[in-house]
Amino acid sequence: MASVISPGEAVARIAYLSSDTIISVQPSLDTESEFSVFLHQYAANKASSLVCKDVPEVQSVRHNADPLLSAVQPVRDGRITSVTTTSGVLVKSIPHLYKLAQHPVVIHVSLHPTGYPDYADITSIRNTGFTFLQSNSLQEAQDLALSAHALAIRSGKGVIHFFDAANSKSDQPIPHENRELVSNVLNRDLAQQFQSNRSEESTLYVSEGKPSTAIGAELASGAGKADLPTSPAQATPADTRDPSTASSSSSDRRASSSHASEAESATTLSSQPKPVDSDDIDFICSSIWSQIKTSTGRSYSAFQYTGPQNAEAALFLFGSDPGLFSREFDAASTSDFFSHVGLITPTLYRPWLSERLVEALPKSVKKIAVLEQIKRKTTRWGPILLDLLTALKGSELEKVPAIVGYQLGYIEYTTVTQALSGIFQNLLSNHPIQNLEIGAHDAPTLSLAGVQKELELSQPALENAYMKILDQVFGQRLYIANALKANNAGVTSTLKSSPEYGFGSLVARAEHRRRFVGEAQTAAKTRDFTTDIPQKWLSQWALVADKADEVNNIAPEVIARLSTDGSPAASTLLQSKGLFYKESQWLIGSDAWSYDLGNSGVHHVIASGKNVNMLIVDSTPYSERAAQDAARRKKDIGLYAMNYGNTYVASVAVYSSYTQVLQAMMEAEAYDGPSVVIAYLPYNKETDSPLVTLQETKKAVDLGYWPLYRWDPKAEEKGEECFKLDSERIKQELQEFLKRDNHMSQLMRRHPQYHANLSESYGSEVRKVQKRNAKDAYEALLEGLQGAPMTILFASDNGNAENLSKRLGNRGKARGLKTMVMAMDDYPLEDLGNEENVVCITSTAGQGEFPQNGRNFWEGVKNSTDLDLANVHFTVFALGDSHYWPRKEDKHYYNKPGKDLFSRLAALGGKEIVEIGLGDDQEPDGYQTGYGEWEPKLWDAMGVGNVEGLPDEPPPITNEDIKIESNFLRGTIVEGLNDPTTGAISAADQQLTKFHGTYMQDDRDLRDERKAQGLEPAYSFMIRCRLPAGVATPDQWMQMDEISTNLGNETIKLTTRQTFQFHGVVKGKLKPAMQAINRALMTTIAACGDVNRNVMCSALPEMSALHAEAHAAAKKISDHLLPSTTAYHEIWLQDENDKKVQVAGDAVQDFEPLYGPTYLPRKFKITIAVPPHNDTDVYAHDIGLIAIKNDDGTLKGFNVLAGGGMGATHNMKKTYPQVGRMFGYVDKEEVHLVCEKIMLVQKDNGDRKNRKHARLKYTIDDMGVDVFKGKVEELWGRKFGDEKPFHFDSNIDTFGWLRDEKGMNHFTMFIENGRVEDTAEFPMKTGLREIAKVHKGEFRLTGNQHLILSNVADGDLDTMKDLLKKHKLDNTNFSGMRLSSSACVAFPTCGLAMAESERYLPELISKLEGVLEENGMRQDSIVMRMTGCPNGCARPWLAEVAFVGKAYGAYNMYLGGGYHGNRLNKLYRSSIKEEEILGIMKPLLKRYALEREEGEKLGDFVVRIGMIKATRDGRDFHEDTAEVESDDEA
Repeated sequence: MASVISPGEAVARIAYLSSDTIISVQPSLDTESEFSVFLHQYAANKASSLVCKDVPEVQSVRHNADPLLSAVQPVRDGRITSVTTTSGVLVKSIPHLYKLAQHPVVIHVSLHPTGYPDYADITSIRNTGFTFLQSNSLQEAQDLALSAHALAIRSGKGVIHFFDAANSKSDQPIPHENRELVSNVLNRDLAQQFQSNRSEESTLYVSEGKPSTAIGAELASGAGKADLPTSPAQATPADTRDPSTASSSSSDRRASSSHASEAESATTLSSQPKPVDSDDIDFICSSIWSQIKTSTGRSYSAFQYTGPQNAEAALFLFGSDPGLFSREFDAASTSDFFSHVGLITPTLYRPWLSERLVEALPKSVKKIAVLEQIKRKTTRWGPILLDLLTALKGSELEKVPAIVGYQLGYIEYTTVTQALSGIFQNLLSNHPIQNLEIGAHDAPTLSLAGVQKELELSQPALENAYMKILDQVFGQRLYIANALKANNAGVTSTLKSSPEYGFGSLVARAEHRRRFVGEAQTAAKTRDFTTDIPQKWLSQWALVADKADEVNNIAPEVIARLSTDGSPAASTLLQSKGLFYKESQWLIGSDAWSYDLGNSGVHHVIASGKNVNMLIVDSTPYSERAAQDAARRKKDIGLYAMNYGNTYVASVAVYSSYTQVLQAMMEAEAYDGPSVVIAYLPYNKETDSPLVTLQETKKAVDLGYWPLYRWDPKAEEKGEECFKLDSERIKQELQEFLKRDNHMSQLMRRHPQYHANLSESYGSEVRKVQKRNAKDAYEALLEGLQGAPMTILFASDNGNAENLSKRLGNRGKARGLKTMVMAMDDYPLEDLGNEENVVCITSTAGQGEFPQNGRNFWEGVKNSTDLDLANVHFTVFALGDSHYWPRKEDKHYYNKPGKDLFSRLAALGGKEIVEIGLGDDQEPDGYQTGYGEWEPKLWDAMGVGNVEGLPDEPPPITNEDIKIESNFLRGTIVEGLNDPTTGAISAADQQLTKFHGTYMQDDRDLRDERKAQGLEPAYSFMIRCRLPAGVATPDQWMQMDEISTNLGNETIKLTTRQTFQFHGVVKGKLKPAMQAINRALMTTIAACGDVNRNVMCSALPEMSALHAEAHAAAKKISDHLLPSTTAYHEIWLQDENDKKVQVAGDAVQDFEPLYGPTYLPRKFKITIAVPPHNDTDVYAHDIGLIAIKNDDGTLKGFNVLAGGGMGATHNMKKTYPQVGRMFGYVDKEEVHLVCEKIMLVQKDNGDRKNRKHARLKYTIDDMGVDVFKGKVEELWGRKFGDEKPFHFDSNIDTFGWLRDEKGMNHFTMFIENGRVEDTAEFPMKTGLREIAKVHKGEFRLTGNQHLILSNVADGDLDTMKDLLKKHKLDNTNFSGMRLSSSACVAFPTCGLAMAESERYLPELISKLEGVLEENGMRQDSIVMRMTGCPNGCARPWLAEVAFVGKAYGAYNMYLGGGYHGNRLNKLYRSSIKEEEILGIMKPLLKRYALEREEGEKLGDFVVRIGMIKATRDGRDFHEDTAEVESDDEA
């Protein structure tokens, strides 16, 4: 029977079966490795593979030829790739490892030298993102090699499998692998998914920076997670447009109207995949190992424990030959120190699964000896000891075992008894010594077998961590021009020489080498050598003398040739043989160099521009940073160097990210110019414990005192980012350097050619108050109070959880408690274990996710290994909606964040104060119902439930309070605009600026990234103009174009309310934009807010005379209902010299004759529709005016509708859309007065306590139409006339050229979703600007977001047609569905958006147009609308088909709206994604084509066939929906 005799063979066989390409790293191309001898044999025999369609490719690469770079191209080509190598290449390959870790690459590593390898080769790369598996026997090598490949395929992440081959030298041969088992474990279907995805990236690395995503089927079934694609490139929509633009038209404008249109994009909308985390790896490994066990009976776990289950001492081994120790334990007698002890070895080294370690460890263990076979120790405490320490400290163990670290040297089998006796004698002593070295530091030079060496038991000398790392990375090439004394942990400020001296030394040495190069070149031209060979090699060497990589490769050969020559000339050159190498030259300094930088050697080095590297070690502990620098003379060297502009800068911390230190040093050395690496190593005293150092470093890094980053000013030349943040937090001083104006950055996003000159890291300043300062300030305020402390932490998106927390905090103070209220992400997580009472209040976002300001906190709590909450009392209140996700399989999303947090805090040892409270929006009083039951229980549990004499609580501040206190809309807007420390304004002012026509927003595409960098959101403002009837002159159009270009994001949005809207206006440009709009004879006042907003009117291109009358009526109504406050003029239009700001001294007084100081309860919208066109959706507004004509075609008056409105809230049945109710007829002369009286009745009777119930529709429904109408007539002093007959044909626009009754021409052009912008394919904005320069008529904006070129005389017609054709604006040959579609802005700027809208609807339509074409319906008008939330800006509730965002990538689908805009639709399906949408729409469209009656519209068709029930009134909108919600409990 065939058998396997070595781990190299076992691994090679599995790698061959599991790969398309194997990179075989060898000593040389003609020297086989322990793997390659087998791999080449299999390839030569054309052996079959399980995943490769053909014979796998075996690429042989020399170990010193950057071998891991060879893995990049196969990965880009979609080939499953593995690497076989020795450990020597790993550290030098760190830059590649970071990239490869994001792909299913397996690296099999044989640790060298075998028998006594240095495990530092593994620990040094532990933070690169790879998963690490370790095998310790021949059978394990086979099984874990298979596990590695299966894990890589299922997780999409890289896996490193490492082993010491010497461990298996005594193992018996094992059978070949079971191919059926290998095939099943690998999951070949998943492998094929990866193979089918070839990257189109042009950069060296594919999908850089994108997280891996797990795709294993077991994740979907076992953990409730959806299957995800293998390739990160498949994880996001394949959108070919610039994702940073506000929008992009998908309609093809390449042809004029004579050509058919095509869709530009085939984007697939999908939910953002969840990056792979440690829980996923744990789950996948368990699944793989379960399969192996079922088939073979062999068991594996993350940590292997052998020994008694009641052992009180254990040995944790990270080194060679655990079998040697295990056998010795088994043979121990009761008199041995190491009798009755256990042995622990890691199988899954990274991610480090603390819970699995605790499970493996017997509860009886009280002491653990940690043996680490790390020869090149760079820190006092080994990485395994730190891992073990943090894991056990964060566990639920009643008593954490004592841990003693040892450095494992070379041990033979004859000395193992003596070694173990020394280990456990020290471990079991009362005062064990840390860091003893066990065995010989160096292995014998002879064969390992049979060589004995006397055991040594010694404590290593104090080490300089960063010097050791330099030596590890650069070896013999390293040259230190100065040195530090070793009397202060290697970080003393006492220098052997000053920086000036060291710099001078390096300059002299550089000159010496320059002379040496000249001497070598001269010698190469002589015949002073014994043979001609040295001349040839010297000539080659001289050509590359200044190229580090090339010269260092050739130098050994040159030296070897000279050494064998024997001539005097050769001997002379060999006297300076070190100069044949290109040295890595370094200056070493301390934070003493941070003072008076301008006059120090640091400045001289940077200013010189020389290729010199500086390592500057800062030893100031975080806790003592202020005391040691009271005068604040210490400067930031990194910031100083970055501002100089020519220097590579890195900030590192060895106890935070060791791998980042290595990468920074290699990048610094490779940089051609000055380099500064500032390194953190907190040091107090010689007896510092590892935990103290670890905690000091963690605080410094996590709180932003010592951010980890790398800055390469030349990176942009390679198409990379200059600044790379490697930690979560960043301090303000550094952020000031990185900050760029939002406007410039947005220009860059729209013009990639500016990339080299503009930073992408734009936005306003980082928050000034960091977590620590905020908490310290709270504690200082509470210090003098009595009573128990209570810390309240909230996570809130819409303000409910935050307001609830603040109210709870005030009530706690009234009961004598010392309360502190903070957002979860503002709280320093490391302090949580020191709290006494903690209350967490969180709402629910998306699919059961934490709100934005609680996500980092939750990730920290979920993944923490060192949080000990044994002394913490806690409880949680959660806010959610039990019916938000109506399908049974989604019910677990209900209050998921709160439930998860409660469970995790309990798992970390916290003691429950009271059971979790659950607030449900479906209750009669919403979440308040559950909260009202939960809060009294909390007070009772804390002993303050029966406190008497509690003061009355002030009512919560509402919008009504804000309006009253605003002094007629002034508030503190001026002060907020003048505050340069933030790009935002206060919450109250955000409400007030709406009345002025502007909303504060932030770029949600960047929100998570900026938050991760410690930056505030990228705030900007949306400005909306007030433009009655949507009519603008050509001059006004050009001014709007200029505003968008110079002050906004270079796009114009034509809104569904017939006006201009600008996005991306940063705060500093807000006032100039307002003034520019005013100069265009427009205004923005009352474009938003609780007032009458822009008055709309049918565009009527074919009835100019009637349009002129309707336009005049709209303008009259608009002017009549305009607010009277002078605040708008004062804030936006006056300059500093205007003396009219103040009225009556310092008190500005205003008077609002219509609105009063509180204005309206809610927004108020009016529109005019002129039959037969309902292009403004007259039924959807607070007041809808239907124009009635005289017999001669002139305007007579209006039928008045009142009480329409589109806003609603998902699953809140008390909210609903509504259509206007008929009040009757009024003459045109009276219409503005009627509008005023309806508005006044709403002002006096609307709900001012509940803004969700404040619109006119609810007031009329509550009062009844007749009662409300009577109050209007009472105020008006007249009665409504009888309704006049009218008829609507449609509610869409009429595209193309039309001629009116006066002989003037009008062209209605298609502007998809109203976004006017320039793209490479379609320069729409430029074209419209050119047209505006010569147009003599007017522009009319339509209520469907399109544009009419109005009043073109016959004499100008040809010119206009030529311009339209030239700029591709004459194309209206689109599908009827696309022409009838409409979408709101949604992402990235709308803060209310739950899903994409404007950026997605065009792509969805593209995917349906094929069905329309197939069924002959391309020209059929089907009204389809989409919004990102249920507020209804695109009036979706009146569409025949509507999609309303529910969560990212998920929509509620509504059917049955009236084509003429007169009937509401109804819910058909809830929370469906693109696949389901297409699965419904495609068959429906086919059926509609086959079964519709003559002239029957889709909205009527779905009602007739019983697919949906008609909605007769808004109050039955939620009744008889097609999808019945499940009532099962979540």
